[in-house]
Amino acid sequence: MASSDWQGRWQAVTERMRRVADPADEQRVLRTLSTVGQPMVLGFVNAHALNLVARNADFHQSLLAADLLLRDGSGMAILFRRLALDPGLNMNGTDLIPMLLTAYQGRRVALWGSREPALSAAARRCEASFGVTPVSLHDGFAEVDTYLALARALQPELIILGMGMPKQEAVAARLASIGVPCLIVCGGAIIDFLGGKVTRAPRWLRRLGGEWIFRLMKEPKRLFMRYVVGNPMFIWRTLKFSTGPGNRVNVSSRRIRQKSDPE
Repeated sequence: MASSDWQGRWQAVTERMRRVADPADEQRVLRTLSTVGQPMVLGFVNAHALNLVARNADFHQSLLAADLLLRDGSGMAILFRRLALDPGLNMNGTDLIPMLLTAYQGRRVALWGSREPALSAAARRCEASFGVTPVSLHDGFAEVDTYLALARALQPELIILGMGMPKQEAVAARLASIGVPCLIVCGGAIIDFLGGKVTRAPRWLRRLGGEWIFRLMKEPKRLFMRYVVGNPMFIWRTLKFSTGPGNRVNVSSRRIRQKSDPE
């Protein structure tokens, strides 16, 4: 891949991202996400996502198809600061998705991803803690057509995908194309967190931006490439990107793109 290819992809993704300035702005985002009347995709961009974007053109397109992209993690904060931009709040899915579930109290929710027994445990927690109605549970290893058929038949108002990158973003783009009016969230490991399979780092470590260290210690084999190899690669790309010609991203006024907005 030519060096300009990945930098162009990073440029496109960072320009599409919506920075959330403060808690009041966060509440505005939550209100918008809880009142959708058409298919809407919420995605999160972290260091791992941009590493994938650098080498995977299909994932890049799936990510750009999302209606709202939020900044997730300390790596992205480093990137924005290198671009002389305030990164805003850390809008990671592990914290935001429970807020969304609370906002969807009494409504129909689908959980697609992970596997049993975490999947059923997550559904029980969602029902007990957030008051939502789980209408569909499915592991994250089916063909895309399986999820499309479930969405058409069950008409959930909120779909949480816990399939990991890049599959969940591709599935989300396809789900949005069939016209079922719902919010589709690319949630990564959220179903495993909700189901108790994966535990959160201590709050003090999260505040320091070190939750990735905790996760690596818990799952060293699975996460070695993502963090031990991926994080240094992300920092190298950040340094190269932020000093490259024309890399002056302006996302300060980026708002949530609706389907009716002009391209």
